[in-house]
Amino acid sequence: MLRKIRIAAAVIFFTIITFLFLDFTGTLHHWFGWMAKIQFLPALLALNVGVIIALVLLTLLFGRIYCSVICPLGVFQDTASWIAGRWKKRRFSYSPALSYLRYGILAVFIIALVAGFSSFAALLAPYSAYGRIASNLFAPVYQWINNALAYFAERADSYAFYSVDVWMKGGFTFAVAIITFVVLIILAVRNGRTYCNTICPVGTVLGFLSRFSFFKPVIHTEKCISCGLCARNCKASCISIDPKKKEQKIDYSRCVTCFNCIETCKHGAIRYERRHKTVVPAGQPADNNTSGKVDNTRRSFLSVLTLFAASSALKAQEKVDGGLAVIEDKKIPDRQTPIVPPGAKSIRNFTQHCTACQLCVSVCPNQVLRPSGKLSSLMQPEMSYELGYCRPECTKCSEVCPAGAIHTITTADKSATQIGHAVWIQKNCIVLTDDVNCGNCARHCPTQAIQMIPLNAEDPNSRLIPAVNTERCIGCGACENLCPARPFSAIYVEGHEMHRTV
Repeated sequence: MLRKIRIAAAVIFFTIITFLFLDFTGTLHHWFGWMAKIQFLPALLALNVGVIIALVLLTLLFGRIYCSVICPLGVFQDTASWIAGRWKKRRFSYSPALSYLRYGILAVFIIALVAGFSSFAALLAPYSAYGRIASNLFAPVYQWINNALAYFAERADSYAFYSVDVWMKGGFTFAVAIITFVVLIILAVRNGRTYCNTICPVGTVLGFLSRFSFFKPVIHTEKCISCGLCARNCKASCISIDPKKKEQKIDYSRCVTCFNCIETCKHGAIRYERRHKTVVPAGQPADNNTSGKVDNTRRSFLSVLTLFAASSALKAQEKVDGGLAVIEDKKIPDRQTPIVPPGAKSIRNFTQHCTACQLCVSVCPNQVLRPSGKLSSLMQPEMSYELGYCRPECTKCSEVCPAGAIHTITTADKSATQIGHAVWIQKNCIVLTDDVNCGNCARHCPTQAIQMIPLNAEDPNSRLIPAVNTERCIGCGACENLCPARPFSAIYVEGHEMHRTV
C-alpha cells in the first residue's frame, strides 16, 4: 500500500512539473507554480526558509521522500528503470557507498556556487537538469503536436488551438540536455538510482539527513531468511543480504524510501516503522541494520554543509545593485552588457540565484529569453530581440522563477524599470543606406523614448533619423526587433548592470 501511495504521488508531481515546462500559455503556473518553488536548490537560493525547514523535517521524519516523490529527475529515473524492468526483473544488487566521491562532488558544487560559477553548479543540480531536458527535448515535441492539432482545428473552423513557433533556444544547452538525458537513461537502466546516490548534491545532503530519520524500512532479522529478494529489487543498491557473513543491513543514506523492498518481501521481514535502538550484548555482532564501520566522511560533510549554509546566507544579504523576396534573419548584436529580465534587479543578483532550469525560457511568449552561451553565465537565460521584444504587459518570467533570480513584479513596475537603453547605429540605418523614410522604431516605442529628428536641420526636406532619450528608454527591445535593417538592426539595446526606475 505504501508503495502504491508513493507512486501515485510521484506521478502527480512529475506530470504537473513537466507540464510547467511544456505549457507555453502559462495557465498551469497560476495553480501549480508552487511545485517549482518547493524544489530544494531553488528554495535554498531564494532563502525560502519555510520550504527548506519543511523539506528537512520531511526527511528527518520519513526519509528521502523528496527524492522519490517531489524531485522530477528522481521520478524520471524511476520511469526509465521501470521500463527496463519490464524485460529484466530483479536485476539490482548491493554495492558499497562511494562516500568520498559523493561528498567530494558536493564540496565542488558548493565551491562553485560560492565562487560564482553558477553555470557549473547548474550542471549537477537535479531540478535544473530535468528542466533543461523538458524544455529542450520534450517541449518541441509537445509544440509540434499542438501545431498539428491547430492545423486540423483551423480546418474545422475551431480556434481551440493556435500554432506556435518551434525553435532551438540554445545550441550548447540543447547538447547538454541530450547528453544528460542519455547518461541518466543509461545509469537508470543499468543501476537504478546511481546518479542520485553518487553525483547529485541534493541527494547527498538529504542522504546524510536520512540517516537520522524517525521512520525507516527496518529488517527484522528473526523473520528474514536471507533470500536476497529485497536487495535484487532495491534500485538504490543499498540493501546488503549476505548469508555467509550473516549480514542484513540497509544503508539509510542511500535509501530513497521507495518501499520496493517492503512490497517484495514474502515473509514480512521488512517494515516501515520507527527504528528502535537495540542494546548489543558483548560478543554479539553489531546492529545488522547499520554498518559497524565509522564513516569518517560525516565530519567532512558537516564542515562543507556549514560552509554552504553560511555562503548562501551571505550571498542573499549582498546588495545588488510584404513581398516575395527572401528576408534575411537578424543576427544578435555584440552587446557589451547582457540584458536580464525586469525583476532581476541586477546582473549580479540574477547570476547568483539563477539555477538555469529554463522555466522562464519555456513560458516566455515573446521568444525573448534564451540560454546564454557565454562561459560566465552558461545556460542561464538572457534577453535578445531577434524573434520578439519584451512586451510591457507581460510578467510571466517573474511569476514562475522559483529561485529568486527574477522577483515578482507588476506591469506598472515593469513599465518603469530600465533594464537597458537603445543605441542607434548610423551605418546600419536604412534611412542612410537606402535613402528612404522609416521611423519604425519611433512608432513602436511604448515609452516614446525615440523621436525622429532631421538628419540635416538646415534642410526642410531632410530625411528623419531616430534620437534616443536614454532617460525614458526602458530597454524593452521593440525598436530593435521591429527595425527593418538586416542582418543587424540599426538600433539595439545595451544592457545595464543595475536596473533602475525611470
